[in-house]
Amino acid sequence: MTTFPKYIPQSEPPRPPWETLPTMYDLPSDNPEEPGLPDDFHFLQPLLLYLTFQPTNWHPELVYSAADLNLYYDVEHPLWYKRPDWFGVVGVQKLYKGEDLRLSYVKWQEPANPFVVVELLSPGTEDEDLGNSQKTENKPPSKWEVYEKILRIPYYIVFSRYTNELRAFQLVGGHYEPINLTEGRVLMPELGLSLGTWQGVFRDIEKLWLRWFTLAGELILEPTEEVIVATERAIIAEQETREAKQEAEQAKRKAEQLAERLRQLGVNPDEV
Repeated sequence: MTTFPKYIPQSEPPRPPWETLPTMYDLPSDNPEEPGLPDDFHFLQPLLLYLTFQPTNWHPELVYSAADLNLYYDVEHPLWYKRPDWFGVVGVQKLYKGEDLRLSYVKWQEPANPFVVVELLSPGTEDEDLGNSQKTENKPPSKWEVYEKILRIPYYIVFSRYTNELRAFQLVGGHYEPINLTEGRVLMPELGLSLGTWQGVFRDIEKLWLRWFTLAGELILEPTEEVIVATERAIIAEQETREAKQEAEQAKRKAEQLAERLRQLGVNPDEV
């Protein structure tokens, strides 16, 4: 009689943790008590705006911008603040009273309110950023209310990296009205600038970015791009100089050959 070994079911090997644990898409990136905390995009996009905010109508020493900095706005509630993803001011010094780096931007201690604010939409902040949140009694107003009614910021820009939608509002008669884009850009003649989207590489990342342009639509370069352009121009200038030198040498050789030919024919080239 033949005896067969008893079958013992084998358990599945354990799956690696990256297949079973939550991913970054599953885990919250926001603090419920303070939504809109920075992620990679909220760091890089404001940095790009900061590096290229160069109003042509203002001296560089009177242009200030900041990202993720507390903005205090209410003298009756001095602890209330908003934290724009990025904002730009003209008519103020880069240093507080010309002496110190700012810890925050305090309305009642500064000579000017922000001129333009950019908010980058997040799922946790969209309603407040677009003025759709319900007003709560004895609670701070929404960003929309602060920018429109209290600080009266002339330009309010909202950009979503999820839909690539750029929305812009301008203060008209005490309230925000949508701005029609011109060739995909928001024109701000008071600054000599426009703001629009640009597909390209910043900090080695290819995507659609929000960028500053001139009013005519010329891209304002950030420092790394300026170095690249300057290097390319230097290479082109060197090539042109080399080519001009080669052409001059060729012309000289031809002239010498012609003079020698004339001598062979009994003609003095110096007397021709």
